[in-house]
Amino acid sequence: MDILGNLNIISNEIPKDVTFIAVSKQQSRDIIEKAYDCGIKDFGENKVQELLQKSEELPKDIRWHFIGHLQRNKVKYIVDKVYLIQSLDSIRLLSEIEKQFMKQNKVANVLIEINIGKEKSKDGIFLEDLEALIIEIEKCNFVKVKGLMCIIPKGDDKSSESYFKKMKDVWDILSHRRFSNISMDYLSMGMSKDYDLALKCGSNMIRVGEGIFGKRI
Repeated sequence: MDILGNLNIISNEIPKDVTFIAVSKQQSRDIIEKAYDCGIKDFGENKVQELLQKSEELPKDIRWHFIGHLQRNKVKYIVDKVYLIQSLDSIRLLSEIEKQFMKQNKVANVLIEINIGKEKSKDGIFLEDLEALIIEIEKCNFVKVKGLMCIIPKGDDKSSESYFKKMKDVWDILSHRRFSNISMDYLSMGMSKDYDLALKCGSNMIRVGEGIFGKRI
């Protein structure tokens, strides 16, 4: 496994202003440390327990991103443990994040996850429900939205491009509106097999696991 070689390839392909997240779910501490030693500081996890364990064992300057479905009963465990929650997908989850972070007087930085393909197998809010969520976000004191995230449906380059462009259009529209507690700093889209296309469509944050660490066993 040539982590350094993989990272060098990806680094040469992405602009300097793109945030690069190494998806480290199911990877060992030693493997994550290899990526860290190569200069990676942003890592993504999709299980709360795994994130908490790794955050205790690994360097404290790592910025942990929660990229999986976040259950409301697990929110309290990640207060002040994550740099960015990338999977806000409902008003109920928003309320729980606000409640738990308020208890510790901490601010949660989050991305709204959009289910751009309306897939039943994926999490994320539908676009027609986005405005109602925004109204509730503006009432919060301990939640700050920093942008959008999506996982697009599997398909060919043409269909992938259409979903990425649709996400970019939504991000652009929101960028030109004024909100309380909402800014469009990040558009998190693109993974190991499609990040190059996502970047062409305007992504400024990519999430790559297999492209760094190889296939998970």
